[in-house]
Amino acid sequence: MVSHSFSALLNLRFLDLSGNQLALIHPEALSIPGSPLQELNLSRSLHNFTALTDLTTALRWGGLGGLLRLDLSGNHLALLPPGMFAHLPNLQQLFLTNNSLVAVYSGTFSGLNHLQVLDLTHNDFRTFMADALQEMEKLGNIRILLGHNPYACSCEIQEFVAWLNESRVQVDVEAVRCTSPKTLSNTQVRGLSVQAIGCVVAVQAEAADLTLQTSYVFLGLVLGFVGMMFLFVLYLNRKGMKKWINDMRDACRDVLEGYHYRYEIDSDPRLGHIQAGNRGKRAQGHSGLALSQHLPNDTYIIPTDTQVKQVTTSPPVGL
Repeated sequence: MVSHSFSALLNLRFLDLSGNQLALIHPEALSIPGSPLQELNLSRSLHNFTALTDLTTALRWGGLGGLLRLDLSGNHLALLPPGMFAHLPNLQQLFLTNNSLVAVYSGTFSGLNHLQVLDLTHNDFRTFMADALQEMEKLGNIRILLGHNPYACSCEIQEFVAWLNESRVQVDVEAVRCTSPKTLSNTQVRGLSVQAIGCVVAVQAEAADLTLQTSYVFLGLVLGFVGMMFLFVLYLNRKGMKKWINDMRDACRDVLEGYHYRYEIDSDPRLGHIQAGNRGKRAQGHSGLALSQHLPNDTYIIPTDTQVKQVTTSPPVGL
């Protein structure tokens, strides 16, 4: 559809384009001066997903503020872009039956403040998650057709069951039935119990997890109390602990200084000669000591650089 395809039809109220294979849609293809269009039928008319993107743009720029009824059924739609219908503020009836929709996302139906009928039958919905249920709840007290979808009545459908039981939305609950498992085939979804959809084990597991978490919390409290008592004891003995820490610090410092001194002596090559000289002097001292042991009592040893001189004292003359 090219730009302003129907702009000359100023009194156009109903436009039926069903059964076509529209591949390209100009953003202003549906633009008509005065916005007289009230019903638009595009069922079985979109060629592919690209055409859906073009249609979204055309709905935005087409100036369809007076549109009351839109039919998009039978187009194999797998998803709806968020805000696709935001520029149709007066839309009252939206038909999306016979598509391949699997989920409703947040913002899908934003802007539809006057919607009265929403048809989602004959799609591929297996359940509705929390965001989808919230999105449909925003539509208010309208009629939503959800029947003839392949609902899987497992534990994942529990929120949907609760919504069907409590929501103010008018739903065709008689047509909302399970297709799987076989034990619940053709069973009405509304009113299913937790035991019927197999959530008992999950509930027990959640209870076990809650018990385990409680045990961890109690253990944490006990350990925290023990830690506080330990800190309190340390506080009461802070003076003794301080003296003990200082003593340990001084002892460690002395040991480290000794190791450091020995390391400096052993690692400095200049001190090796001194050590050797000291060993020689010690040996000479030992030999001199041994020699002195064999000398008379009145003999003294005077060490020199080259020899040892023996000096003998004699008694004074005339005594």
